[in-house]
Amino acid sequence: MMKNMSGVYEFLDATKTHNLKWFIPCPVLLYGKREYIMSTNHLDIGSFYMVFGFWSVLAGTSFSSLIRWSLFNPGAKFLDPVCYNAVVTMHALVMIFFFVMPVMIGGFGNWLVPLMLEVPDMQFPRVNAFSFWVLPASLYFMGMSGFVENGVGAGWTIYPPLSTFSYHGMCMDLAILSLHLAGLSSIFSSINFMVTIKNMRSVDGHLLSLFPWSIKVTSFLLLTTLPVLAGGLTMLLTDRHFNTSFFDPVGGGDPVLFQHLFWFFGHPEVYVLILPGFGMISHVLCFWSSKKTAYGNMGMFYAMLNIGFLGFIVWGHHMFVAGMDIDTRAYFSAATVIIAVPTGIKVFAWIATMMGSQVSTHAPMLWSTGFIVLFTIGGLTGLILSSASIDVTLHDTYFVTGHFHYVLSMGAVFTILAGFTHWFPLFSRVMLHRQKMKSHFVAMFLGVNIAFLPHHFLGLAGMPRRVADYPDQFWFWNKVSTFGSHLSTASLLFFVFLVWEAFIAHRPVVSVRNSSSSPEWSVMVNLPKHAALESAKMLKDPAKKYLGTRL
Repeated sequence: MMKNMSGVYEFLDATKTHNLKWFIPCPVLLYGKREYIMSTNHLDIGSFYMVFGFWSVLAGTSFSSLIRWSLFNPGAKFLDPVCYNAVVTMHALVMIFFFVMPVMIGGFGNWLVPLMLEVPDMQFPRVNAFSFWVLPASLYFMGMSGFVENGVGAGWTIYPPLSTFSYHGMCMDLAILSLHLAGLSSIFSSINFMVTIKNMRSVDGHLLSLFPWSIKVTSFLLLTTLPVLAGGLTMLLTDRHFNTSFFDPVGGGDPVLFQHLFWFFGHPEVYVLILPGFGMISHVLCFWSSKKTAYGNMGMFYAMLNIGFLGFIVWGHHMFVAGMDIDTRAYFSAATVIIAVPTGIKVFAWIATMMGSQVSTHAPMLWSTGFIVLFTIGGLTGLILSSASIDVTLHDTYFVTGHFHYVLSMGAVFTILAGFTHWFPLFSRVMLHRQKMKSHFVAMFLGVNIAFLPHHFLGLAGMPRRVADYPDQFWFWNKVSTFGSHLSTASLLFFVFLVWEAFIAHRPVVSVRNSSSSPEWSVMVNLPKHAALESAKMLKDPAKKYLGTRL
């Protein structure tokens, strides 16, 4: 029996007569173990990144649950302060470097960029495979750092002197090695994406979809800032082991230098985490609004370029309490406020894209509209913190954690879920349950808001972050936040169940309608090992025919 999903997807009902081997989510059954593990195909590697990010988010969410259990009551009875700081550090590093980046750039990027460019594979398939297989080793060393000594309790920023031998021994070396490997993976991956989008596209740049452009801008940010982080980490290693004094005031060094080096990477990293999401949201809104392109498509593209450029010149707003003079504070405050302009352009363009159409209530659209609302709230709290005089008061309070979790937990994560629910039929050839996915959205939406909205109240009241204990006056909002955290954790487990149920129920996709907004849907049926051996657009131009050969 065939059903119509609001003119978008058509699928078959599940029956008990299906042969499980055709829809168990394990391509090993199709290719064989060795061929699959050694694969250089962008679809396989994209799936590797997705699975890797899935396990990482389970670990990162477990750490956040431990944090909230510890803060449920005052007294630091659940985790002692040293263990608490180690768990906070692991939560941040795992979520950023091993969940959001691998899934957004590696997972969605590998799956969608070649399909949207209508090319067979990435420019350098073996480099692509290398970029992924470095990550499990990196995660292993990061996990080991938590079991050596007392774990890394310096925060994800690993500022000296907390990261020196006076406070941390071998555990810090393992964490630095892990970050070096993760950075190496991202650098190779960024080079691959930039070269692929530059050399292999079959259309002019202004006709290219927004998601490949967002990946290219993101890759440029990574390629230019990760070497700075690597340099700072290497200098930190030489301070720890070779008696240099880059960050040691006793030898004439300056600890603030590390802050400059870290945040020159760290603030563009914020846009690395969200720019691919901007591209995904644009595609999802176009698809479900039955539009061919987003409103002001070129304006959206230039807004992304401006966000990427401005991200390089505002790192100092993380350091307003580090002894800046008044003129430098004024510059960084003004430059930070300017970022709101291209971001506002994108928000209003997304709203305009939805106008004039019957807005769907399917899960991808719910995640997209939820992202727009909550990311806007997070951006407004960022404007508050951009004022140096206000930030001096709110720095290192829970107001800051509320701000960046609204941008990340409700920004990057919502875009990942919007993209996953939207492209899941393309990835798996089966459908998620519509009504249950709406229930999952409601649970997650309530959970993250209940968890992180109280952080703003706690921050305004003066509760410091990264402290395992607190006065009794902060107990109520911490209790509310803990309930929200547990609700969001439960919704994550519910999501895992829904993905499993989709494969077991097996509602296979028969056709896709309204697919003119993006070319990746044209390969829905019977994807070959490399997505398209010859592109129709390439064949029109004999000079580009070589791009269609197997790499």
